[in-house]
Amino acid sequence: MNAALRLSLSSLRGHGRRFAGTFFAVFLGVAFLAGTLVMGDTLRAGFDTMFGEATEGTDAVVRSANVITTPGESQGVRAPVGTALVETIERVPGVAAAAPDIQGAGQLVGSDGRPVGGQGPPTLAGNWIGDPKLNAYRLAEGRAPSKSGEVVVNRGAAKKGRLKIGDTTVLRTPDPVRVTIVGLATFGGEDGMAQVTFTGMTRADAEKYLTAKPGEATGIRVRAGPGVGQEELVSALTPVLPKGVEAITGQESAQENTDMISSRFLTLFTTLLLVFSGIALLVATFSIHNTFAIVVAQRTRENALLRALGASRRQVTASTLAEASAVAVTASAAGIAGGTGIAAGLQALFPAIGFPFPEGGLVISGLSVLLPFCVGVVVCLGSALLPAARAGRTAPLAALRETAVDESGASRTRAAVGGGLAALSVGVTLTGVLLTPSLWLAGLGAVLALASFVVLGPVASSAAVRVLGAPLDRLRGVTGSLARRNALRSPGRTAATAGALMIGVAVVSLFTVFGASLKATMDRTVSHSFAGDVAVSTPSFGAGGSGLSPRLAPALARQPAVEHAVGLGRGVAEVDGEGRALTVTDPVTLGEVFDLGHVRGSLGGLGTDGIAITRQEAARRHLDTGDTTRLTFTDGRRVNFTVRAVYGRSELVGDYVITRAAWAPHRTQDADTLVAVAFEDGVSTADGKAVVRKVAERYGSPEVQTRDEYARSSAAGIDMMLTLVYALLALAVLIALLGIANTLTLAIHERTRELGLLRAVGQTRAQLRAMVRWESVLVAAFGTAGGLALGAFLGWVLVEASDGASDSSFAFALPPLRLAVVALVGLAAGALAGLRPARRAARLDVLRAIATE
Repeated sequence: MNAALRLSLSSLRGHGRRFAGTFFAVFLGVAFLAGTLVMGDTLRAGFDTMFGEATEGTDAVVRSANVITTPGESQGVRAPVGTALVETIERVPGVAAAAPDIQGAGQLVGSDGRPVGGQGPPTLAGNWIGDPKLNAYRLAEGRAPSKSGEVVVNRGAAKKGRLKIGDTTVLRTPDPVRVTIVGLATFGGEDGMAQVTFTGMTRADAEKYLTAKPGEATGIRVRAGPGVGQEELVSALTPVLPKGVEAITGQESAQENTDMISSRFLTLFTTLLLVFSGIALLVATFSIHNTFAIVVAQRTRENALLRALGASRRQVTASTLAEASAVAVTASAAGIAGGTGIAAGLQALFPAIGFPFPEGGLVISGLSVLLPFCVGVVVCLGSALLPAARAGRTAPLAALRETAVDESGASRTRAAVGGGLAALSVGVTLTGVLLTPSLWLAGLGAVLALASFVVLGPVASSAAVRVLGAPLDRLRGVTGSLARRNALRSPGRTAATAGALMIGVAVVSLFTVFGASLKATMDRTVSHSFAGDVAVSTPSFGAGGSGLSPRLAPALARQPAVEHAVGLGRGVAEVDGEGRALTVTDPVTLGEVFDLGHVRGSLGGLGTDGIAITRQEAARRHLDTGDTTRLTFTDGRRVNFTVRAVYGRSELVGDYVITRAAWAPHRTQDADTLVAVAFEDGVSTADGKAVVRKVAERYGSPEVQTRDEYARSSAAGIDMMLTLVYALLALAVLIALLGIANTLTLAIHERTRELGLLRAVGQTRAQLRAMVRWESVLVAAFGTAGGLALGAFLGWVLVEASDGASDSSFAFALPPLRLAVVALVGLAAGALAGLRPARRAARLDVLRAIATE
């Protein structure tokens, strides 16, 4: 074993450049993984510290115990508590102070007239709490609000909106309120809580604009007296609280806030990065395996001589694995250092792009170091295992052979296994997509499809390269013909080299197809459901934004140019014990502006105790018109509603519809998410939009869009997602390029004498460079073509599986222009990967090359 180790180290010292591509592939994958873990740990620790500092004076929080959580929402909706409870709490022994905490949606308008924030993170407003120990925000500049119309805003929001103390602006609550900024605040020592914006008002203004009626609060903050612990305080408060109201410790409240940030952002963000780390390491696996396979093939005579001199199979195998171990350990260790640098760079970059990274040093846990290191070592050793075993099986007589014949592409066993996997993947996929809709079965089919592509790669590479390289014979003559023959020389090597790029292109194509399908789905949803002319909305998604004033739709309906205007509000309730979102609207006008499909019953007869539901929900709950279902609201009241209408479509409208009169007793802050407008006959779109925009200006100037514009803006988040995906996948493509370049470099070393002979018989340096570059392009073309086919198939699987596993209807769409761009990028990547090996080949000394053994 010692001899094998000495041999391996000697080989590494003499031929270290052979493993440069392997080193960088492992390094990049480990660095990305380590950077993600370190960044996640640092962010969580930073938010823990920030929330702890912000709420250190709050020892208990009193709030409603009734919470309703709807599907897809991480935070539930709670009923308000009465502010009169403050006096009761202040009389409890051990209580030093108590203050109502009123919170709602409130979006500031910046100095440029555009809303600040709202593209996901919440835009909050609330009462400014006078007790600084109970207030999560600290006054940094100016003073607290003392009269109606005065506000304090967090410093981060003021910077984004270019607002300063003394400025007058608009706060959408959602009704527009003129406010004057009198102070700037910080949260936990930061300019804000991530990208959340906050506007602090007087208590009277907060009750007026953020609650359904005076005397209500989101919760009550309580401070304990000297020597009273948080658990002791909660125990003292609990007996005096009315039914449906609970008390939790300040630590529990802070932890809930941290969990909210984690569930909404951190977990999603780090999971996304971890997925792409996995993709990068999967791509690296192909490159590493190919490198060691080539090195072992080139050492056939050397290994055979070792066997002839007495080396055992185990020693030869151990020698190869020792080389892989050395590369794995050094590259993984370097990757850990690189990942820490990536996290530090992101910590400095985030504030520059508008996301305040919590202050504090990097948090590097043992898991963040050990896991990436182990993954890097396992990936590298696992990729080198088969080539090492192949090296150990080298027969001593192989030392007498000049060359080895590569028959990897002609293996009947490989073709049979690959064909079987392909057939199995199709069967499993069709079962999971069409027969028994299941994301798990569809995912298994996708994995089998990937495996079949990998197994069939060498079988398909010969035919694919012949087809893809056919034009080269005519376009580049002998140079093109030689490039094509070089790519055909080793089908297994060509397939393995292209495999890394194929995975990268397949994932890019998958997300491209899925993104296009989502946009097509949104366009179809708006086209089928929205029968109006324009839509009024706020530019926000997720929890951001303040919504639209419920008074906007009636104001628009009074305009002569408008035939119908209807607002869609949102409520929540438990329907037979399950949390569900309710659409709060005027059902009669709703049916005029939205296509609801076939309607059974009457939308006009809902009243205060009627409900309309979709056909799917009616079937799922075994309900029909005339039946009764029980709704439980956040205030704890249970009300029986009669199903008075069953409608077909639900994309924009939702599954449950009730009237505003039915929702009024249970609402808190009222807002619409969308106002749909239909014009009178003869009114042009331009004239109608002008009328709507003029009225909308009185309600905070929300966006007024045509139906097509609304569909495009609704899908804008998909383009943002794709941009992020493409940026992250650039790492996988980079690793694939390193693999192609490393393979060509090793191939040039292998063909040194051959290249010298070509130069000796008249091939110019330019022709030699072109031959190597075109070989690289052909390998990339094979990988790109396979990746496009696999990605399109997986995209279809994902769309169809999502369609079958949910109540929503998904539309499959292939974006030819975007896929063409992906194909061009793949080919350009191949040309780029061939530049350095081509230059190296052209610099070979002719006589020395010919003399090479």
